[in-house]
Amino acid sequence: MTFTLAAKDKETQARAGTMQLAHGVVETPIFMPVGTVGTVKGVHQSELKEQIKPDIILGNTYHLYLRPGIDILEKAGGLHKFMNWDGNILTDSGGYQVYSLSANRKIKEEGVKFKSHIDGSMHFFTPERVMEIQRSIGADIIMAFDECTPYPCDYHYAKRSMHMTHRWLDRCMNHLETLPYQYGFEQVFFPIVQGSTYKDLRKQSAEYIASVGAQGNAIGGLSVGEPAEEMYAMTEVVTAILPEDKPRYLMGVGTPINLLENIALGIDMFDCVMPTRNARNGMLFTAHGTINIKNKKWADDFSVIDTDAITWVDTAYSKAYLRHLFTVNEMLGKQIATIHNLGFYLWLVREARKHILAGDFASWKKTMVVQMDKRL
Repeated sequence: MTFTLAAKDKETQARAGTMQLAHGVVETPIFMPVGTVGTVKGVHQSELKEQIKPDIILGNTYHLYLRPGIDILEKAGGLHKFMNWDGNILTDSGGYQVYSLSANRKIKEEGVKFKSHIDGSMHFFTPERVMEIQRSIGADIIMAFDECTPYPCDYHYAKRSMHMTHRWLDRCMNHLETLPYQYGFEQVFFPIVQGSTYKDLRKQSAEYIASVGAQGNAIGGLSVGEPAEEMYAMTEVVTAILPEDKPRYLMGVGTPINLLENIALGIDMFDCVMPTRNARNGMLFTAHGTINIKNKKWADDFSVIDTDAITWVDTAYSKAYLRHLFTVNEMLGKQIATIHNLGFYLWLVREARKHILAGDFASWKKTMVVQMDKRL
């Protein structure tokens, strides 16, 4: 992997960069659509390629391990071939699922024992096993196995968990050295900063993660219920420490405003289920605020969803038509809404990049945050 910074904003920490991965170039800042089980919900791969055009998407180790299973993925030749996607893929290691399955898992130094949410079967993830699984899945970027702490979180628990995450990181890296690539291309490894919402722990963790010299670095354990101000404060602490010449990935974030505020703090990569999940519930993101397309006010509004930003959905689709599709519970409504929201997120980060390169990111961001912080 190579990562090159093309520009830095003069008033903020925002950066525009370029990553070269095995399956193509990624221009940062970037938003990565979430394809948890080998599909971005409600979107055909051809629609991703031809309309939304993300440089990279996500898969999830926990879910792909359970279904379709590692044997199937290996027989298929890896996740790229299995899902017919020739672009870049990042896999989350399952640390967040460990967090979210709190009633069905037990964490200890060796690893995590958990009960499948599908059939109740028992499984055991160690850092070593998670590296083996991610080799078999074959993503371009793979993540360290970590524990994502909840919010709020007791300081002493957060500290113990952080140190365990660091020990797991050492085990991940040691084991990766013994595992050859399975599909003929390099997999890039990102460790993850933890430490909850405690600045001293975040500082310690960022220093440790920076010291291992990985090709990129991630920040985990945020966007789990804490106020946005705390998220930004922790991000600022961490980005001040993580090396400037490596990409920085803020995991699981967030709203369009969250993206812009964290870009301003020096973040390069994002992912979140919000654009797809909210779309299926009728919430659309636009450059001028959010729309609940189910509201009656849109019943006879024949304008397109977002006249400023829309380039990825056929403009023949009006708000009135989309509301009708939701009213009659037609599957197409959710598909159009999903494509719109993902397209908007990609438009937003690409516009941010343009303004970083142009040198006016700070003023543009200020205007956009005010515009988007409205319900239409």
